[in-house]
Amino acid sequence: MAVATLTFADRLAAEVERKRSQIVVGLDPNPDLMPVELRGDVARFCCGIIDAVAPHAVAVKPQLAFFEALGAGGIAAFEQVCTYARRAGLLVIADGKRGDIGSTARAYAEAYLEGSPPRADALTVNPWLGRDAVEPFLGAVPRGGAGIFILVRTSNASGDLQDAVLTDGRPMWHHVASLVDEWGEEMIGDVGLSSVGAVVGATHPKAVAEARRLMPRTIFLLPGVGAQGGSVADLGRAFQSGPASALVSASRSIIYASRDAGTDFREAAGAEASRLKREVWAAADGECGATTGAAMRLLPPSCSQRRSRSCSCAPAWTPETTQARGRARSRR
Repeated sequence: MAVATLTFADRLAAEVERKRSQIVVGLDPNPDLMPVELRGDVARFCCGIIDAVAPHAVAVKPQLAFFEALGAGGIAAFEQVCTYARRAGLLVIADGKRGDIGSTARAYAEAYLEGSPPRADALTVNPWLGRDAVEPFLGAVPRGGAGIFILVRTSNASGDLQDAVLTDGRPMWHHVASLVDEWGEEMIGDVGLSSVGAVVGATHPKAVAEARRLMPRTIFLLPGVGAQGGSVADLGRAFQSGPASALVSASRSIIYASRDAGTDFREAAGAEASRLKREVWAAADGECGATTGAAMRLLPPSCSQRRSRSCSCAPAWTPETTQARGRARSRR
């Protein structure tokens, strides 16, 4: 008998509960910013960061561009770092923002989300070529318990394309958000969250709140806290669908914290990751506590967090979603 594969959303929710954390540490290795004693050894730097942040983060997010810029050695370092992170108990989100015509997208999906084991647990995906460019990634999600995070409203200041107004008056990114919500309908796990996630910039708090309304079952990846100026205090509404429904990503402010602290790079990174973990958990806990009281009483008996106030299942378990999930499973 085949063994069911846990969805990415369920695996993530379990890690959020276990570590009481929603932070993702971005790995953007720039040899010019790394400690001089490492002599540009990207793998050694990233593995040192992983050792430091593993108790505090649920995932790392290696930014592929920084590894690709180093040629074949950089690609080898990327694979080494991904393996090391998993052995440290971290999920790996490959930040490649991949998206292309169907055959090429299929190759990207195979490269990062398939295999035994795959290089990453999740991948960031660019939807701007349309559904046929996204479908290969959607197909990879249920096969191996992978996740994807689709660009919806990114953290960069120039959002002229994403904010372009459609004939119905909506900004373009609202349309993309509705597609992400639709694409994720069949990928919902037992915690009520979809393995088809969305990238929503923490630098745009109003957009974060709007995105949560448009995508209630979607896990948000929220880049932009730290060096880009995003504030955790503005992100409470991202967690309205539960503690595991949003991940706060920080890169430079953590991995290069030693440049300001004047201490060992691992010590400084661990301290900053610990601080951010506490700050985010408090913001999420306050938002979830205000919105999930009634839902807590509707948790399934099997939920390990039933008696916990900070339950990642709580917001998703309502009579409507439970019935809908039952209908979906009966069609399979």
